[in-house]
Amino acid sequence: MNLLVINTSLNRTSRSVVMGRAIFESIADSENGAELINLADWDLPLCDGDRCYKHPDVITLTERVRRAGALIVATPIYNFSVNAAAKNFLELTGKAWTQKVVGLLCSAGGPGSYMSAMPFANSLMLDFRCIIIPRFVYATGSVFKNGQIDDHALHERLSELARTVPAVARALESLTNT
Repeated sequence: MNLLVINTSLNRTSRSVVMGRAIFESIADSENGAELINLADWDLPLCDGDRCYKHPDVITLTERVRRAGALIVATPIYNFSVNAAAKNFLELTGKAWTQKVVGLLCSAGGPGSYMSAMPFANSLMLDFRCIIIPRFVYATGSVFKNGQIDDHALHERLSELARTVPAVARALESLTNT
């Protein structure tokens, strides 16, 4: 199974990128095929509902999402929502997400925004029939030190998500193949 980790932060040193890279490294060492996409490495247009879908980077990334058996989205939380790059990426790649298992990694400035990813998750569930792993990882700056994860509990939660996403995807795949 191909598992796609998507870092949506455009800041290459953000805490969500650190978490995305950490979970990717743990998955890449397992039996799962894994791929990491950093949106900061791509020149994506803003979704205009028209010409944007013909952009070469959009075509490439849409195909990567389509091929993925499951996805993990690492995103910063800004103004009580996932960042604009995550929303734009979903708009650009839309139907390729259909019936995927999705896990979420969120970093935010404070503990009060822990439900901020729900509108994004709702769109995935309602528009594209995705299965969202309900126990997503949410972390604030207090668990990072010198740009690295400095919290055993966060490492545990990342490991749990790294195990759960592919396991659920494999279980659903076996149900649909019978």
